[in-house]
Amino acid sequence: MQNRSININELSTLELEKLLAEKKKAEKQQRMAEKAIYEKHKDGTIELLWEEANELALATARFKNKLHTVMDLQAEKLNQYGGIRGNSKGGFAIVHSNGSKNITRRRDTDRFWDERATKAVGLIKDFLSDTVKKRDAQLHDILMSFLERNVKGDLEYAKVMDLLKHEDKFNDVRWVSGLQLIKESYSQSFKAFGYEFKKRNQSGKWESLSLNFSSL
Repeated sequence: MQNRSININELSTLELEKLLAEKKKAEKQQRMAEKAIYEKHKDGTIELLWEEANELALATARFKNKLHTVMDLQAEKLNQYGGIRGNSKGGFAIVHSNGSKNITRRRDTDRFWDERATKAVGLIKDFLSDTVKKRDAQLHDILMSFLERNVKGDLEYAKVMDLLKHEDKFNDVRWVSGLQLIKESYSQSFKAFGYEFKKRNQSGKWESLSLNFSSL
């Protein structure tokens, strides 16, 4: 059966409105059908990938538990062998006898400065701005940069250590007291053991195996 061509000029307004309504209905049905196909494919993709991701997460958690157990045992054996420093707090590295692979256990900590650090920074900045800036503007800017806080509003450990390297430069009471307060305000607590797996590439450099246990 051939489609009969329609001359819209021969149609009444009501017929045109009916024809337009039928066209809109057909287009809506087509969109709904296409949406249903898309939604089915999308949901299938989510279920497939989510299931695999969940399996990987469980496997990763199991591996980390195993890693803790095995590396604790390795630490005991290494300690008996005399391979762990007396001042070690649990971090160590083991290297394959052929030098191709190594595993490192880090002792990750949370660093914290209490309210005394705020007083310390105030004393130090007051001294630097009042005295050092007039003598050596460049040194003033360098030392002030060590007191900059990160996006969380905390002092940066590495920067504070750089600041303390200049401890003997001045004997002003604000400088001496400020640095002493910074030292006293600092503390750290054990967070978790972190692990790094590395192997040597063809050029002999260490390459890391990407494993992220931080959220487990």
